[in-house]
Amino acid sequence: MAMRDMSNQEVLVSIIGAFIATLLASFFSYTILSAEQMPIILASTGASAVLIFGLPHSPVSRPWHLVGGHLVSAVVGVTCQKLIANPILASSLAIAFAMLLMHYLRCIHPPGGATAVTAVIGGEQVEALGYAFVLLPVFFNMIILLSIAMAVATLRDKNPFYPEIEPEAERKRKSESEDTVSRS
Repeated sequence: MAMRDMSNQEVLVSIIGAFIATLLASFFSYTILSAEQMPIILASTGASAVLIFGLPHSPVSRPWHLVGGHLVSAVVGVTCQKLIANPILASSLAIAFAMLLMHYLRCIHPPGGATAVTAVIGGEQVEALGYAFVLLPVFFNMIILLSIAMAVATLRDKNPFYPEIEPEAERKRKSESEDTVSRS
């Protein structure tokens, strides 16, 4: 379901959810890492927010795709950065290998490509983090996004995390319409 197919309430909830999620992820990552003189805000977090809030029912927006896709990509990116001196070659190989692993692990998440590239060309701050980059900011940001997305999902017409659970308003509406039909 694309945003154009959402009710106005769902669009508003999606936009507010994306704002809160990216605000929290950016704030905490920046705050924690700036204490280590490594302020980093992960741009691919924004792309993930657009997917999980704007296209919540898409396969690439599922929890495993979000978290697994970014973690795999971060590990691949850091590894390529450490092993390959040429940043152009390293970032290109990082995307290719991240795609391959996401495919085999069934966790394709397009913003993972940006995470892989960031691990390679993110500069001294990212390089200094090494494999810690996988945990903070990557894993930390994805858990924040996922937590907010799950909270927002409870306000949606159809919950993408539990599609078989209907919101109370929908159940009541169905019950009332069934009562009306049975009385006729």
